[in-house]
Amino acid sequence: MTRATVTKGSGNVFRDLGFSEEKSAELILKSSLLQALQETIKGQGWKQVEAAAQLGIDQAKVSKLLAGQMAGFSIERLVHFLSLLGQDVEVTVRKAPRGRRHGIVRARVSKPDKIPA
Repeated sequence: MTRATVTKGSGNVFRDLGFSEEKSAELILKSSLLQALQETIKGQGWKQVEAAAQLGIDQAKVSKLLAGQMAGFSIERLVHFLSLLGQDVEVTVRKAPRGRRHGIVRARVSKPDKIPA
């Protein structure tokens, strides 16, 4: 039996997959926004057609979002979708600590609130 080699990740899955620092930062933010959007839609118990009506898009696009497909959806568009669903989106910018050349991108997703009927 051969032993599998395990490599410790950096904490940034997109960087570990070979994306540039800039692209991985974008993908972290997009994936967090997408996760919040998915949780909001699922939390409402909506069918894809109902979510599409709320977002002003067709059901096929909602299907892609719920399947985790980020291509074709900008950060701005995902933020807009979340705002249409009654979610606040906050971005905080602050100086990186001394000794670190570049800042890092992190996203924290709170549990979305249920939208009143």
